Amino acid sequence: MIGLPFAGSGPVHGLFMGLGIIAGLALFAFEARRRGLRDDRLWVIAGMSLALAAIASRMGTWWQQFDPTRNEPLLQWWSDGNRSVLAALVGAWMGVHLGKLMTGYKPSTGDLFAPSVALAMAIGRIGCLLTELPGHPTGGTWGITITPEQAAIIGGPAGVGLHPTFAYEIVFQAIAFAWLWRHRDRLPRPGDLFIAYVAAYAVFRFGVEFLRANEQVWFGLTRPQWFLLCTLPLLAWRVSRIWRPRPAHAPSVPAILGGHRD
Repeated sequence: MIGLPFAGSGPVHGLFMGLGIIAGLALFAFEARRRGLRDDRLWVIAGMSLALAAIASRMGTWWQQFDPTRNEPLLQWWSDGNRSVLAALVGAWMGVHLGKLMTGYKPSTGDLFAPSVALAMAIGRIGCLLTELPGHPTGGTWGITITPEQAAIIGGPAGVGLHPTFAYEIVFQAIAFAWLWRHRDRLPRPGDLFIAYVAAYAVFRFGVEFLRANEQVWFGLTRPQWFLLCTLPLLAWRVSRIWRPRPAHAPSVPAILGGHRD
């Protein structure tokens, strides 16, 4: 793979992000209809999720230094700063809970969101692949090679193969989407599907960070890796609950969600 034809292009990156969001919302609507969920409050929840995800994706990367005075001015960062997918996921999770609090909606929505998020991520990461610095050098002749002009825009070494880490993530998200789609009615409890997806992505992201070009801050680990180290134990505990036997009186997933099995 040679070059990044759209290195640093905000419009191209935004285009694929927008396409991913549209595809995710369309799938969300399809799943809600398939499950027989006609409640308009679901769209308030989805809107709050998107809004807080957008805010968190930008603001989640602003606090780079412990001393806030050493960080860039907040308004400047909002306009020109980096975005974070991990922060966006946290913001989306908070948005769902805020939307439920505002509307009084009680049932779990995780099984609705999980396939939609994976699909949106797979499409959105195409924009990252075409415009952003891929990763560390591969140590071989393969990988994405950027020109000196492109290196001046996005950083990184020119003329050497770089790990196409965003391509790795696209493959992961595509596989995750296929698994989520196949198992969307098969896990024991409402919300388990989303927990399984987030946990798998956290493990994948922690590993792929060793190949990405993010700054190492402490003990050879990047900021995303330190964030994931704090969340992985909680995710591991939550995943362990998925396959615990349910009480005999527990209702089935379709009964709770108002859906049906294929």
